[in-house]
Amino acid sequence: MKKYEAVFILDMRKVDDEGKAFSEEFAKNIQSWGGNVKEAVNMGRKQFAREINKRKAGIYWDYYFDLDPVKVKEIREKYRLDDRVIREMVIVDERPAEIRSTLAVSAEIVAE
Repeated sequence: MKKYEAVFILDMRKVDDEGKAFSEEFAKNIQSWGGNVKEAVNMGRKQFAREINKRKAGIYWDYYFDLDPVKVKEIREKYRLDDRVIREMVIVDERPAEIRSTLAVSAEIVAE
């Protein structure tokens, strides 16, 4: 299994609870595919530099998880068609754990 990072931009009009239900659903899907979600970070609402599909802002979620490389394609296929997701990106996570943990701390500071 490899380590991955996934960033999702959610449509504010289609999620009610800042994406918490989406996050729980994503974690269950990863577990059903044989993976394990290490961390889920709500990065909050952010304005876009340019409109995306007539939207001016979105809710950002950042996930760190372990998964079989063959299953990553299923993530992209499933969420590419999900109308709650404006954009998604899944990349291999090769950063040291110390760097990743500072991201979670800075996101909490911004949320306050």
